[in-house]
Amino acid sequence: MGLARVLTSPHELRQSARAGHFAELTTGHVPGFIQANLAILPAEHAADFVDFCRLNARSCPVLAVSEPGDPALPALGLDIDVRSDLPGYWVYRDGQRVDSTPDVASLWQDDHVAVAIGCWFSVEDALHNAGVRLRHVELGIQGPLFRTTRDTIPVGPFGGPMVASMRPFAEKDVDTVAEVTGRFEKVHGAPIHIGDPAELGISDITKPDFGEVLIPEDGEVPIYWGCGLTALTALEHAKLPMFITHAAGMMLVSDQPNSDLQSGT
Repeated sequence: MGLARVLTSPHELRQSARAGHFAELTTGHVPGFIQANLAILPAEHAADFVDFCRLNARSCPVLAVSEPGDPALPALGLDIDVRSDLPGYWVYRDGQRVDSTPDVASLWQDDHVAVAIGCWFSVEDALHNAGVRLRHVELGIQGPLFRTTRDTIPVGPFGGPMVASMRPFAEKDVDTVAEVTGRFEKVHGAPIHIGDPAELGISDITKPDFGEVLIPEDGEVPIYWGCGLTALTALEHAKLPMFITHAAGMMLVSDQPNSDLQSGT
């Protein structure tokens, strides 16, 4: 598998997605720039949702919130249109996914609010620069994501379990991975768990709830982080009449450098 051609410009990727020419995972693309999860929901529920994210920031660190009815996110870049600038979207009604689409302009409402949430992809170039092998990037996948048995802190109608992402790393790199990701508290920070998935209530790592199967090889250790799809679980839990998210692994790519996310910057 793997990446055919790595896009290095956030604007180019967004414009390509807007034109319908880019419809793949964003992992491995635009190294050095912040990637974000996206949720779009009615304004009447937005404040509770943002509060939920901020109380569960290990999984759902808020990067930007739009004004009601405005599809732009100027805090993350020029000319961003959240209705069309991602490679794919999921549409939900009453907590159930009903559609997957490359564009949600026809579904946009005057009261919609877009919330951008930090994504683990933003630490990948820092790990690469530290000499860590990223096998999921080599394969062109995002890796597996699991609903855990760890509860979130509920706010209003929003609650449910934490979702964790898993990526395997060589035993020799575990300390480096923990140290490097720990610098990025605004995009999940240090691992929530290393090793046995049963401690997170994960019974079978060959059956992820999202993403793709990626089994640790000999000499590798599974490492887990809080994941922005925790926000999706909370939105499903709320059973809103309608909401929209990015499709798994198809993130909003911003113009901001990842260095802006490191602690102390």
